[in-house]
Amino acid sequence: MENNLMTISVSERSTGSALGFVVSGDVTKADYDEVLVPAVASALEQHDTVKVMLDLTDFRWEKAGAWGADLHFGHEYHERIARMAIVGHKKWEERLAHLAAPFCAKEAAYFDDQDAAWAWLRG
Repeated sequence: MENNLMTISVSERSTGSALGFVVSGDVTKADYDEVLVPAVASALEQHDTVKVMLDLTDFRWEKAGAWGADLHFGHEYHERIARMAIVGHKKWEERLAHLAAPFCAKEAAYFDDQDAAWAWLRG
């Protein structure tokens, strides 16, 4: 039985069309269904596009059940995510930013500092 703790949480720095998410531990399908998708969908009701920051500093992995939700999220919102900033401290996270642009956002970049990511996102 999975615990009910969400491993994706909305950053307190989120405002308007700039949304930040802190990702920790092992991400599940429920994280997409209950946190990420509703936050993005809600912002898109008020804005044509959104900008998304994913802080992966404490992220471990994605559970198999979340893979489909991840692919669906990218397919559903790719054209409406203007920028995606990925924050982390690992080489694979930097590579993920390069892979994100064609599938998840119009433009993506990697940062090892959350402040720099927010500045780019809002710029």
